[in-house]
Amino acid sequence: MGKKQHQKDKMYLTTTEWSTLYGGKKAGTSGSGEFRRLPFDHCALSLQPFENPMCTSEGVVYDLENIAPFIKKFGIDPTSGKKLEAKSLITLHFKKNADGMYHCPVLFKVFNENSHIVALKTTGNVYSYEAVEQLNFKAKNFKDLLDDSPFTRADVIHLQDPQNLEKFNLSAFYHLKNNLRLEDESAKKDPRANLKHINNETRDILDTLDKEHKPPAAKVESGSEKPARDRFNAAHFSTGAAAASFTSTAVDPSTRVEAAILEDDVVRYSMVKKKGYVQLTTNHGNLNLELLCDIVPKTCENFIKLCEREYYDGSIFHRSIRNFILQGGDPTGTGRGGESAWGEPFSDEFKSHLVHQGRGVLSMANSGPNTNKSQFFITYRSCRHLDNKHTVFGKVVGGLPTLQTIEEIETDNKDRPIEEVRLIKATVFVNPFQEADDELAKKRDEEKAIQEGEELKERRRENSKVKLKTFSTGVGKYINPELKKKTFAKALQEPIPSVKKQKTSGNFGSFSDW
Repeated sequence: MGKKQHQKDKMYLTTTEWSTLYGGKKAGTSGSGEFRRLPFDHCALSLQPFENPMCTSEGVVYDLENIAPFIKKFGIDPTSGKKLEAKSLITLHFKKNADGMYHCPVLFKVFNENSHIVALKTTGNVYSYEAVEQLNFKAKNFKDLLDDSPFTRADVIHLQDPQNLEKFNLSAFYHLKNNLRLEDESAKKDPRANLKHINNETRDILDTLDKEHKPPAAKVESGSEKPARDRFNAAHFSTGAAAASFTSTAVDPSTRVEAAILEDDVVRYSMVKKKGYVQLTTNHGNLNLELLCDIVPKTCENFIKLCEREYYDGSIFHRSIRNFILQGGDPTGTGRGGESAWGEPFSDEFKSHLVHQGRGVLSMANSGPNTNKSQFFITYRSCRHLDNKHTVFGKVVGGLPTLQTIEEIETDNKDRPIEEVRLIKATVFVNPFQEADDELAKKRDEEKAIQEGEELKERRRENSKVKLKTFSTGVGKYINPELKKKTFAKALQEPIPSVKKQKTSGNFGSFSDW
C-alpha cells in the first residue's frame, strides 16, 4: 500500500513500459552485432549450396542462376550494395574427391570452415592457400598449378580466410538488410500468393477447384488487342486497375499491380540519338537540310516519311515573301491542301531553344495550334514572332546561294512566284528512325530468345521436381503402407540369432578350494 502507489499511472504508454512490457525495441540490442556465418560452399545470395559458382574480385561466391537475374534487375552487388556488372564475375572451378567433398587438386586436402581457400582470377581454378604459397610464391613460379597459365600476385582471390570472416557475416549482407529479392514469376501468377495462412481443408478445396473449375473465356473485341508488355515499353507507373477496382464496383476486380504500357512511338523516339539529312532538288539548285530528329522526333518523322513516299516530288513552292519565308509542301499548289504521313494532323513540338533565328530555319506551316500536316517553310531572315506558333525542326546546311536565287524571283500580289519554283525530288540521306526501329527489333528478338531460354529452364526444373505421393492423412502420410507390411514380414521371417554364453576367463570358479 502507500500514498504514492498510483502516481506513475498515466493515460499513455511511457518509453519504459513500451520497451520492457509491450515488445518495444530494447536499448543496446542491434541485429548488426550478431555474427551469423555463411558456409564457404553456399551462394551468398540464395544462402543455398552452389552448383555453378562464380565470384567477384572481393572473393564473394554466388551461384550463376541466382546472381545473373539479380544483377539484371538491380545492377548491384548483393552483399555490399556497390555497382556490379555481370562481365566482371569470374567462373570458379572447384574440384571434388571420390567422396564428393571439395578439396585442393594439388595437396588433396579437403576444404572445411577453417581452410584458407584461394582462386586464380585468370583461370578460375581453386586451390588451398598453402599450395599456392609453397609452390608459387616461395618458388617464384607464377604459373597455374594445373594448366601452366601465367598469373600475377594480384590475380589471387581469397575466397575464405580464417583470419578474416567478416564477408561471411549474414547480418551485414546488403540484400538481407534492405530486403532485396527476386520475385518468382510462378509465385506471382499463383492466385494463392495473397493467402498467408490456410488450413488443410481449405487447401484441399482449392486444389479441387483448380482441377474442376474452368473460368469463362474472356471476350476479346476486334481491334482492341493490346501490345505485349516487355522491358522496353513498360512504364514506371501502373495502370491503376487495382486502385480503381478497389474504389469502384463498376470496375472488374483486380489484385495485381501491373506496369502501364508506353506507346510505341515513345519507345522508338527514346532510341533516336542522331540527326536526319534530306536534300531537296529544285529547278534552281539543291537545298541540303539537317533535321533535328533527336529533339522533335514526331515532326521530323512526318517529313522523312513524306519524302520517302515521294509525296513532295513535283510540287511547287507556292509562296515566297522577300525578307520573310519560302513556303511549300502542298501537292495541290494552293496552300490549302496536304496531309500528314498518318493522315491526321499532329501536335506541335515547341522547344524553348528552337527559335526562328537567322536565315535558313526549317519550320512547319499550320493553320492554328496542333494542325501540322505536310506544308513547311524556310526563313529568309529571323522571324521571332513565329516562335511557339510553328514547330522548328531543322535548318539549311547547304545551298544558301540557291535560297538567295529563289528569294530574288519576283512574285505577284498574292506572294506567288511569277517564275515557277518546283521541287523536283526529295532524297533522304540519313533516316535515324529506321535505324532505331531495326535496333529495337534486334533487342526485342534477343530479349525473346533469353525469355524462351529461361522458360525452358523453368519447365525443366518443374519437371525435375518429384511430387511426393500421399497415402494417408496426418503423421506418416507419405509412407507407403505396403512398404511397412513388407518390412514387418521380412522381420518375422528372419530367425532370431541364438545368444552364445561367454566363457569366463581365469580358474576362479567357486569357494570350494578355500
